[in-house]
Amino acid sequence: MNEPSIEKVVPEEDFCTLLEERAVALLETCAAPGGAAWTKRRFFDLSVEADELEAFLDDYGARTNRRFSAFTEIVASIRGFALTGLSLIHLVRRVASYGVLESLGDRRVAALDDLGLALQFTEAKLAGLMRALLDEGRSIGVTHLTQGEGHPPLDRTVRRFRLPHNVDLDRIEDEEQRIAEVASKYLAAVELLQKVKIRPILDEQEREAFMHSRCSEVDARVWESTVHNLQSSYDTYVKNTVLETGDPRLKTLRGHISAALHTLEAVTRLTHFVERHEGCLRSDTADVALQGIVPRHEVRDVTLNRLLVWAWAFIEHGKDLASSLLPSYTNASEATLQLREGIILHARPASLVVAVVQHHGTPVELEVAGTVCNAGSILEIMVAIGSNPEAREYLVRGDERPLRDLVALFAADLGEAGLEALPDSLGYLRR
Repeated sequence: MNEPSIEKVVPEEDFCTLLEERAVALLETCAAPGGAAWTKRRFFDLSVEADELEAFLDDYGARTNRRFSAFTEIVASIRGFALTGLSLIHLVRRVASYGVLESLGDRRVAALDDLGLALQFTEAKLAGLMRALLDEGRSIGVTHLTQGEGHPPLDRTVRRFRLPHNVDLDRIEDEEQRIAEVASKYLAAVELLQKVKIRPILDEQEREAFMHSRCSEVDARVWESTVHNLQSSYDTYVKNTVLETGDPRLKTLRGHISAALHTLEAVTRLTHFVERHEGCLRSDTADVALQGIVPRHEVRDVTLNRLLVWAWAFIEHGKDLASSLLPSYTNASEATLQLREGIILHARPASLVVAVVQHHGTPVELEVAGTVCNAGSILEIMVAIGSNPEAREYLVRGDERPLRDLVALFAADLGEAGLEALPDSLGYLRR
C-alpha cells in the first residue's frame, strides 16, 4: 500500500499570491529610480533581500517549478552579484589606505583601473539582473512594477567618528609569538597560491581551460578561507596591541591580507555564478535568460584578469614583509635531538613532533643525516626518516619556543610511555 506524500502540493496561483507579498521588498529595490547610485548600503540591502527571498523560494521548491524557476535563479544571481559588489566597493574605497599599492610600483595604476572596472562590470550586470527580475516578475504575475516605479532607497547618512582605543593596549602576552605565527601563515598562503601559477590570459579558450582546471569554486573557497583565517588570526592576536602600534610593518601586512581577502571574496562569488549555470540549472529557460544578461565568458574574464591576478599580486608583494617579520619576532636557535636506545621515530611519535611545531605556528627545520625537511609535515618527516633509517641524531632549527618543547619531547622518549608521562609543558599534546 502506497503511503501518502507528507508534502502538500501548493497550487501555482496560491503560491503566486504568497510570492507577491514576500517579494515586494526586493522588487521595490529593483524598481527604485536612480539606478546608478551604487553604495555599500545598497549592495548590502540587495544581498539581504535577495537572500531572504531565495530561501523562501527554495522552501517551496520554486527552483524546480517551470513557472518560477527563472525568477528564482535571477534572485540567486542578484544575491551573488550584490555580495561581489559589496566586497569590491569596500576594496576600491580602502585599498589606498592599506599601504599595499606602493609595493606594486609601476603596476599601481593598472591595479586600481582593473579593480574599478571589475566594480563597474558588477554594477552593470547587477542592474541588468534587477531589470530582468522585474520583467520576469510581471510575466508570472507577481508584480506590476517597472524600472523607476519603486521607492527610492532611504538616505542613510553615516556619521564618521571613532572612540579612542584604550582597552588592553598595555598587555603583552605572547604577542611576539602570535606575530610570528601570522607571518608564518602568510608565507604558507603565498606558497599555496604560487602553485596555481596565476597570470593574465587574454585568449578566451585558453582562459576557460585555465579556470576550469585551476580555479574551480572549490579552489576559490579554499583560497578565500585561507586568507580569511589569516586576517582573523591577525585581528584576534595582533590588532591594537603595543607591538602593532610600534611596528608599522604589521599594519602594512594587514593591508596586504585585507586587499587579497576582499578580492578573493569577489572571485569566489563570480566563480560560483559561472559553475552554477554550467549545466547545473534544471531550467533551460533560466539558463538562456541568464546567459543573455551575464555572459559567462565575460564573468570568467573579469574573474581572472581583473581580480584573481591582483589577489595574487597583493599576497605576493607582501612576502618579503612577512619574511622580515619572522626574525624580528622569533629567537632563532638550533638543537640536537638524540634518540635513546630502544626508541624509534616512527609515525606516532613523528605526529607528536608535528603537533609541537603546529602548536607554536612557526617554521622548524628537521635535519636527518644531511636531509632537511619541514618538521611541521608528517609526510616530509617520514620520507626523511625512511631515507636514513639508521640515524639516531636529529638537528632542528627554528624559534627557541618550539625547539624547547621538542627537546622536552625527546627527553620524554617521544611519549612512548604514554602521553600522561609527558611533562606539564607538553600538556597541550594530551588534548
